[in-house]
Amino acid sequence: MSPSPDGFDPSVITRPHERLMTYYVIIAALTLPAFPITLLVLYIQYRTLRYRFDEEGVWRREGLLWRREVNVAYRRIQDIHLTNGLIQRWLGLATVSIQTAAGSATAEVTIEGVLEAEALRDFLYTKMRGVRDGQPGTTIRTPIHADAAPGDATGDEALALLTDIRDSLRRLEDRLGGSARAQ
Repeated sequence: MSPSPDGFDPSVITRPHERLMTYYVIIAALTLPAFPITLLVLYIQYRTLRYRFDEEGVWRREGLLWRREVNVAYRRIQDIHLTNGLIQRWLGLATVSIQTAAGSATAEVTIEGVLEAEALRDFLYTKMRGVRDGQPGTTIRTPIHADAAPGDATGDEALALLTDIRDSLRRLEDRLGGSARAQ
C-alpha cells in the first residue's frame, strides 16, 4: 500500500503505540482494589493487539485465550469516529472507531493507541469514498449471484436495472415537484 499524498502510511500501523500501555496502567490504577486483575487483562490485550491496513480493508486481531479477528472491507464502512478522553489527550493518543451497517450499536473495529488519528481517519474516508465513487486505483466489486461466473453479465444487468429505477424515480419526483409548486 502506498502512502497517502500527505505522507501518512497506514501500513506501518501494525500494533498500538507504547503509550497505550501507559494509558492502561493509569486506567487500571483507577480501579483500586481490582488493579492487579485489570492490569493483567489490559496487558494481555495490549500485547495481542494487531492491525493491518491493506488494499481490501482493515483487519484487527486480539486475544490470548479467546482470539478475535475482524476484517472490514472499505466498501462496508459507514462511519468513522475519533475519541480521546482527557488522559488519552494528555498522552497524545486516540481511538478510531469504524462502524458498518451491521445493525450493532458498537463499532465493528476499534483501532486503539493511535498517534496520528486524524490522518488515519482521513485515509479511511478516502478509501471508503474511493471504493464507492469508483475513483482510479480502487476496485469495485459488483455483487453477483453465487452461481454466476466472474465476468458474467448478471452484475451489468443489475446495474442497468438499478439505473433505470433511479431515472424513473427522478422523473416521478420532477412531476410531483412540478404539481406541488403549481398548487
